[in-house]
Amino acid sequence: MGKKQEELEAIVQQENCDVAITEMWWDDFRDWSAALDGYKLFRRDRQGRKGGGVALHARECYECLELNDGDNRVESLWVRIRGRVNKADIMVGVCYRPPNQDLEVDKIFYKQLGEISKSLALAFVGDFNLLDISWEHNTAEREQSRRFLECVEDIFLTQLVREPTREGALLDLLFVNREVLVGNVRVGGCLGHSDHEITEVLIVGEARREVSRTATLDFQREDFGLFRSLVERMPWEAVLKGKGIQEGWTFFKKEVLKVQEQAVPRCYKTSH
Repeated sequence: MGKKQEELEAIVQQENCDVAITEMWWDDFRDWSAALDGYKLFRRDRQGRKGGGVALHARECYECLELNDGDNRVESLWVRIRGRVNKADIMVGVCYRPPNQDLEVDKIFYKQLGEISKSLALAFVGDFNLLDISWEHNTAEREQSRRFLECVEDIFLTQLVREPTREGALLDLLFVNREVLVGNVRVGGCLGHSDHEITEVLIVGEARREVSRTATLDFQREDFGLFRSLVERMPWEAVLKGKGIQEGWTFFKKEVLKVQEQAVPRCYKTSH
């Protein structure tokens, strides 16, 4: 981050952003632990190397929970943001994959990503340094890049950035597990002297699934003795005499349903 902190804060305030995500270069010369004004700060510092890491700022009005997987070898940060009003929760993430990251760490990240994407709506951005991937044709030249593509396909992620983000290359990516989550993906402008373009996206979110209680008959607790007794009390021959087939069937069904109401209790099933 360095001298870009003030400029980032100005952009966030001007654009009225709810969430700001960035790579960072925090070091010991300045205290970067404070979040932007009006925002909570979540950060994952780079381990074993000077500076680096990723960070996410979320508005203080949002209820957020950081997911900590305990493995610092992967530079990734995941924050669950509670939905407001009729919106469901969403997991927002930021990742950085160094160009020389080894296969073992790649596998750890793929496993982490697969577990995160199972239950929640997911949107995450990152610089994965996989320049040989063609997102238009879904192909790659190098083995590591092909493995990344396989991971994306296996867990049904969609990559939504279409414009170059660094010196004519599509380097910074945006993934979602449900395309309806986001809209208005826009690339343009730089933070300070960064050679990466800023990516802006509108997270629409999903409607919260309403919970309803449906009444249904609980035949496991039916009183068969009462049912039989009530049915036998009806003088069927007399009441059905002179009625045609359709009229007789309608009367019979109506009376049986009355008996059912008395002999079979109701239960409630919760559905989404």
